[in-house]
Amino acid sequence: MDREKISEIREHLRAAADTDLPDFICKYASDGRAGVQSLVDQAKKRQERVGAEKARIERLRVYEKKYADYAYICGIDEAGRGPLAGPVVAAAVILPRDCGILYINDSKKLSAKKREELYDVIMEQAVSVGVGMRSPARIDEINILQATYEAMREAVEKLSPQPTLLLNDAVTIPDVAIRQVPIIKGDAKSISIGAASIIAKVTRDRLMTEYDAVMPEYGFAAHKGYGSAAHIAALRKYGPSPIHRRSFIGHFI
Repeated sequence: MDREKISEIREHLRAAADTDLPDFICKYASDGRAGVQSLVDQAKKRQERVGAEKARIERLRVYEKKYADYAYICGIDEAGRGPLAGPVVAAAVILPRDCGILYINDSKKLSAKKREELYDVIMEQAVSVGVGMRSPARIDEINILQATYEAMREAVEKLSPQPTLLLNDAVTIPDVAIRQVPIIKGDAKSISIGAASIIAKVTRDRLMTEYDAVMPEYGFAAHKGYGSAAHIAALRKYGPSPIHRRSFIGHFI
């Protein structure tokens, strides 16, 4: 019987899920061809990376383990406090107790592609997800911090079941009866907050891309409303759009 071509084995490895790696290594370990052994080595290195990622995710569950007596632990984070345009978006996420979704992290440390992939996984596996947002007009009316708090309260109110503990990225949200634990840089220290940061970021980025289709002259799809040089140049050239925060752009126009 003809042996598999190395190119075919390479395709098997490329298509293999992380859980398939032990079987791949076992199947081809005795194939003496140098090209196959190189692929086996690649599989072993990938398996090591997956093991390291599982260990990192386990460390990210430290707060969830610490407060394990609470029935529903919710992570909260926001996206869009700093931009010159667009809404501020908050997300609240309750993950399963045994959640082992790999690669969750502070959304800023992930590529746009990885955030999109994780968004779908989180939405599929989470116990509940809530999203809240406040418009540029509301931000101008009550300031960005208070608008962020409103968006966070809205996100929590949308959860079902309601959480029994909130893990927040740095802040304590006013007018919330549920116990809160603020964690500095929590999106990189808690799997729940990290998941919320991804949901908030992807939701807002998608919205800014939609705005870009309506107002392409500002380049919202590229900079997402942040104060890049290209954005400021467009702002000066075309003036403020309906989604610019008037309280943020006084220095530029």
